[in-house]
Amino acid sequence: MSNFIFTLNPIIQALIATIFTWGVTALGAALVFMFKKVHKNLLDGMLGIAAGVMVAASFWSLLSPSITMAENLHMNTMLVVSIGFLAGGLLLFIGDKVMKSIEKRGNHSTNKRVLMLITSITLHNIPEGLAVGVAFGSTLYGLDGATLMSAWTLALGIGIQNFPEGTAVSVPLRREGVSRKMSFFIGQLSGIVEPIAGVIGALLVLKIRVILPFLLAFAAGAMIYVVTEELIPESQTNESKDVMAMCCLVGFTIMMVLDVLLG
Repeated sequence: MSNFIFTLNPIIQALIATIFTWGVTALGAALVFMFKKVHKNLLDGMLGIAAGVMVAASFWSLLSPSITMAENLHMNTMLVVSIGFLAGGLLLFIGDKVMKSIEKRGNHSTNKRVLMLITSITLHNIPEGLAVGVAFGSTLYGLDGATLMSAWTLALGIGIQNFPEGTAVSVPLRREGVSRKMSFFIGQLSGIVEPIAGVIGALLVLKIRVILPFLLAFAAGAMIYVVTEELIPESQTNESKDVMAMCCLVGFTIMMVLDVLLG
C-alpha cells in the first residue's frame, strides 16, 4: 500500500498527506468525548516534539531545497530566500495583529470567541498545508532534500503538532459549556483548510516553477513563526521547562536523522 502511494502524482500525495494532518487534528479534538481534561504534561511534551520536528523540517525540507533551486535558476539566492522567509513570518504576524485588534474591539460572548478562535487557527494552518503541498510539488525537480520521504516526514511533524492543537481547541470550548459534539466539530474544523492549501501549494509549484524558491522559503518562514510564537512558548508554560526543551531537541533530532538518512 505504501509503495502504491509513493507512485501517485505529487498533487494526490499532497492531498492525502494533508488529509492525514487534518485527521490527526480531528483525533486530538475527539479527546473531548473521552476526557474532561487532558494532562498538560502530555500536551506540552507533544508541542515540544512538534516544535523540534518543524524547525528541522523548515531547513532540510524547505530552506535547503529553496537555496538549491534558486541557484539552479540563476536567481539572487540571498534576496529571494530572505524575502520569501520573512514574508512567510510577516503574513502570520499581520494575521495575529488583526485578530488581536478585532478581539479588543468586540465583546466576549461565546459565539464571538469561537469565531475568533476558528479564524486565528485557520490563519496558522493555511501555511502549514501550503508547506506540505510545496514539499510534495518540489519533488519533481530532483533537488537535494526535496524527496517524497522528507515531504511525508514534514506532514508527520505537522500532524504531531495538530493533535494537541485539536485538543487545545475542543477541551476549552467544552469547559465553557459548548456541547461535546460542537466542541469536536470546531476542533477538527481548525485543520480543514490544510488539504485545500496543500493542493494549492502543489499546483503552484508544478505550474509556475520559477516561484518555487520563494514558496519554499515562504513556507519555512511561516512554520518558524508558528514554532517561536506558539509551540515553544506554550510548551514552556509547563513547570518542567527543561524536560519540554529536551522534547524539542528529540523532535529536531528525529527529523534531522530521517532527512539525512532518507534525503
